[in-house]
Amino acid sequence: MSKQIHTQSLPQHFLSKTRHISVAHSPDADDLFMYYALNFGWIDSDLVRFSACARDIQTLNDATLRGEYDISAISFALYPLVCDDYALLRTGVSFGNGYGPKLIKKRTTTLKKDFKVALSGAHTTNALLFKLAYPHARIVYKNFLDIESSVLSGEVQAGVLIHESILSYDESLVVEAELWDIWCDLNKRNLPLPLGGMALRRSLPLTIALECESLLTKAVEVAVHNKPLLSRMLTERNLIRVDSQKLETYLNLYANADSITLSALQLEALDVLFHLGFSAGLYPQPITAQQYMLPREYLTQRYS
Repeated sequence: MSKQIHTQSLPQHFLSKTRHISVAHSPDADDLFMYYALNFGWIDSDLVRFSACARDIQTLNDATLRGEYDISAISFALYPLVCDDYALLRTGVSFGNGYGPKLIKKRTTTLKKDFKVALSGAHTTNALLFKLAYPHARIVYKNFLDIESSVLSGEVQAGVLIHESILSYDESLVVEAELWDIWCDLNKRNLPLPLGGMALRRSLPLTIALECESLLTKAVEVAVHNKPLLSRMLTERNLIRVDSQKLETYLNLYANADSITLSALQLEALDVLFHLGFSAGLYPQPITAQQYMLPREYLTQRYS
């Protein structure tokens, strides 16, 4: 394993200019939690400065397809479509492990083969899995905050809830299917469910790219190790859509020690997801996650 690279180990000419990096993340609690250690100044660098914006996940997916941000949170299911232009970062990842998005409907509704369903975006992981399990459903795409109301109003017969929406919903709604169960049926190995990660523009200089990954990794690590304090700061600033109890529950699910850096098991799960998408004709070529990550050994070898 290559050793960690910090700015103080770099030659002085690399520290003379600060690079401004745009970072986009979703406004849901796990992304805010993982990013805000940087925003609060707990992690700093002489090499880069981050400027952030928050957008819903499909907006971020579409923006990444257009190459708008230096770094962006994305749905893992999008990544094979942008792998030539963006590296896959090892940090800031969200996986389900026994849980995940939920397909919900009204208690009184019986779903037909071609039922109408609201999903949170064409390139989300939940959309990929849903399409594999329900190929005849009629899909409409909504902001994830509008999915529950679309089902309640009768605009659609069902919807897939994501983010904090999975924690509570109207009592007239029931779960038709857990996407975790669909994922387990598809992968056959009880692997964690890949949901979201971060991608970095390949046109950035490699030294800058590696510094960004190092800083973001440290930010997630610091956030996880200081969860009560950071959670309270986010809540006090009205940055979170749920109360403190639901926030704790949600962060335990999606922003935890498993979010700091990709594990071998998570990499295996990503490769399965990418294979499923390629086999279904959704991606132009087969890929594996490891081949599209930043070479962390670069600075160690260059300056050793």
